[in-house]
Amino acid sequence: MKVLFIGGSGIISSACTALAVERGIDLYLLNRGRTATRPIPAAAHILNGDIRDPASAAAALGDHHFDVVVDWIAFTPDHIATDLALLRGRVGQFVFISSASAYQKPPARLPITEATPLDNPFWQYSRNKIACEELLLAAHRDGDLPVTIVRPSHTYDRTLLPFHGGYSALDRLRRGKPLLVHGDGTSLWTLTHHRDFARAFLGLLGEPRALGEAYHITGDEWLSWNDIARQLAAAAGVEPHIVHVPSDTVARFDPGWGDSLLGDKSHCSIFDNSKIRTIVPDFRAEIPFAEGAREIVAWYDAHPERQTVDAAFEALTDRIIAAQLAARPA
Repeated sequence: MKVLFIGGSGIISSACTALAVERGIDLYLLNRGRTATRPIPAAAHILNGDIRDPASAAAALGDHHFDVVVDWIAFTPDHIATDLALLRGRVGQFVFISSASAYQKPPARLPITEATPLDNPFWQYSRNKIACEELLLAAHRDGDLPVTIVRPSHTYDRTLLPFHGGYSALDRLRRGKPLLVHGDGTSLWTLTHHRDFARAFLGLLGEPRALGEAYHITGDEWLSWNDIARQLAAAAGVEPHIVHVPSDTVARFDPGWGDSLLGDKSHCSIFDNSKIRTIVPDFRAEIPFAEGAREIVAWYDAHPERQTVDAAFEALTDRIIAAQLAARPA
């Protein structure tokens, strides 16, 4: 297959890029070539262009046609409009990377399946993804673009910590400072290692049964946020000092952080992966978070230049925790 990734060096896509090349896919990447964190395999062809600049992207694409195009970095309907203008008539399958956060919040029932309604009143990011899906499915029905939709859920690599604040969260754990965990920490969550995601994802490329369909690809391990904190702390060799804070309290201090909690992480999110297994029947998520947490800690330990503490985030976290502790009954 001749495949184009728009992006291809991000947290999720980098594992798919590596595996695609390993499996002999003729892979092209449309990007600006500025990544250093996740090197691009030598066998991938680089088309230097900026998808946010349609003229630049059109020049980079030239007269190429592709069996599959995957857009890893489309987030708004305007981004999809650019894809439609650039790709009509030159692609056999267009794969849109949506988000499992688009599913109904709070969910009426669990586990979440692809039939779960898309409805997130809390988070604009998710509503934008829903709008993108609607635009693409209309294009698919009209015969403008053959579409497949994929909804990842909290997919991570060795650079991505599960808690807000990035490396600052790991630094707090190691310095014995309190780690903010939303709610009471008992809501169940699904973390997916990007190499597990890649093995299922590649099975959708060039698959006729996937046209006009949506799939989520997630792990099968369900952990509470308290467990996630404990496993990350264990990987760091410390005991966690957890302080629980209601998500709406976080939102009052920081609406962006709060939206990501109220619109996603504060709700139980467990998934039924039966549908992706109709296409990739041997798919199993093999990397538990305990192993992934050790990868994360080892990577930061090996890269001191990435150990950046966000002073503003530190101060914000301390303020939120102090307010929460002060509000507790004596």
